[in-house]
Amino acid sequence: MRYSILTFGCRVNQADSLALEAELSARGAVPAEPGHADVVFVNTCSVTACADQGARQAIRRVHRHNPWARIVVTGCYATRSPRDVETLPGVAAVVSNLCKDTIVGDLFEGLTTAERFGDGEGACGAAIAPGTAGRTAWMLRVQTGCEERCSYCIIPATRGASRSRALADVLDEFDRLAAAGYKEIALTGVHLGAFGRDLAPACSLADLLEAIASRAYPLLFRVSSLEPMDLSPRIVDVVLSSPAFAPHFHLPLQHGSDSVLARMRRPYTLAQYAARVEAIRARAPHAAIGSDVIVGFPGETDEEFEATLAYLRGSPLTYLHVFCYSDRPGTGASSLAGRVHGAVVRRRASRLRTAGHDLSEAFRASQAGTVRRALTLEDGTLAVTDNYVKVHIPRGHARNEWVDVRI
Repeated sequence: MRYSILTFGCRVNQADSLALEAELSARGAVPAEPGHADVVFVNTCSVTACADQGARQAIRRVHRHNPWARIVVTGCYATRSPRDVETLPGVAAVVSNLCKDTIVGDLFEGLTTAERFGDGEGACGAAIAPGTAGRTAWMLRVQTGCEERCSYCIIPATRGASRSRALADVLDEFDRLAAAGYKEIALTGVHLGAFGRDLAPACSLADLLEAIASRAYPLLFRVSSLEPMDLSPRIVDVVLSSPAFAPHFHLPLQHGSDSVLARMRRPYTLAQYAARVEAIRARAPHAAIGSDVIVGFPGETDEEFEATLAYLRGSPLTYLHVFCYSDRPGTGASSLAGRVHGAVVRRRASRLRTAGHDLSEAFRASQAGTVRRALTLEDGTLAVTDNYVKVHIPRGHARNEWVDVRI
């Protein structure tokens, strides 16, 4: 069976798609372009209205170019609005996030033997190889679901309550990925900091990180996005003291005004956030520290926006993701008054992106002359350092190879 996977949205969705691809490969399925696939999986996002629109456009485009393909749609948009999705042309199945882990088994249950194995291409039981889906690092989802209920976010409604993989299963997975040839693992989750709280016996993300540090995995681990309130001194200590971890933190701020943070239902203040970032920078001047911010939240005043911009310009952050507020029906923010005009939102977003560019430039300049460990990408002339700087390197290296680079 020839398959194609189109992925939208966050690293959790990317991790889900990699796991989907691994299972398809193990069953003998063969990757193909969407125009030549028997089945096209569309893993959707719904964090913004633009994400919904992008998924719809992709589905229509696949059906237009390959009207014989079965289109299987999953992810957050499919979970939030299944009836809207199932009416799109070519859609054979809509699978919610809660059933995503069984999507391949359910599909193969309904296929004949000839459909399962096609013309014999692909090795049944084959391990997914590094670089599949265009990546050299593997993104491993160790947790899904969220119970924080930020007022702008629809994801708790599409992902459900927090659910963690068993600690022992996660550790066993690292051995399999190392044997498959991967060199870097990104640990990801919808609310990664909630890892382990639902398990019996309960554990924590810090427990997982310490278990990794105590084992001699031939892997570099990168911790994905963490909510600021979940970044404990214990987590900072294990990440910065163990060579198993990349010196890289991603801590979503979302806004630099305490009044907006309160309306967003974010459980911290700017001062608390800044203290966590400064603590990392004091210990590790070389560490990458990224953040997310939302511009144009309902009621955002000029003063509230300027507070965000002022903090960012003087912060030790090294890169920034800027998002324009998108109304999500069913969220608390959807009923708030004071919508910000689109032109104002775009101007503010442009100023924040300029600030983010300046932070990135300053951090990269600070790395000049240093030697960093890096993993090669693409044709071996690009690499990403442990502290998340993309660099060009001379030819002569293969993809998925560790190199030491002088910046």
